[in-house]
Amino acid sequence: MKEEFYDALENYPVVTAVKDYNGLDLALNTESRVVFVLFGNITDIAQIVKKVKARGKIAIVHVDLIEGLGSKEIAAKFIKYNTQADGIISTKANIISAAKDLGLITVQRFFLIDSLSLKNVIKYIEAGHADTYEVLPGGMYKIITMLSNISNVPLIAGGLISDKEDVISALSAGATAISSTDTGIWKL
Repeated sequence: MKEEFYDALENYPVVTAVKDYNGLDLALNTESRVVFVLFGNITDIAQIVKKVKARGKIAIVHVDLIEGLGSKEIAAKFIKYNTQADGIISTKANIISAAKDLGLITVQRFFLIDSLSLKNVIKYIEAGHADTYEVLPGGMYKIITMLSNISNVPLIAGGLISDKEDVISALSAGATAISSTDTGIWKL
């Protein structure tokens, strides 16, 4: 499944990131094969993922944003055994590790706010903990270039991607794909 995920990012480098049911319905009708699910709770996440899978898309659930799931490794087990999700997104290394052990695709999300957070990102990328990394905000082209040069797995730029120029710049800087909740970006 990981290779299919990588191929999907390469073939269509815009990931639809959905934060509500309206966005989900729109995402299911795009060319993008990868859907980042950024909403839901423990009572409806299985149905949300089922909709994504029914359209032949790869479903990646941001476990940190699912209401009712905590920040412990059990969140990865819940997604694995109670949904059809292909993988998870998390900012938490312990959840990424647990999900990887379960055979889920892992996307570790990082918020870059200063030089200390950048050092931590470099440490995690060099250690190879996740199947891919998402860095936010996505408009830091110099940083994306540096991180893509040290990463052996795809790098996704997300957050504050607002137009075609941002998409092209992030991809030119070395990002494999971008993720966005902006439906206008999904159609580029």
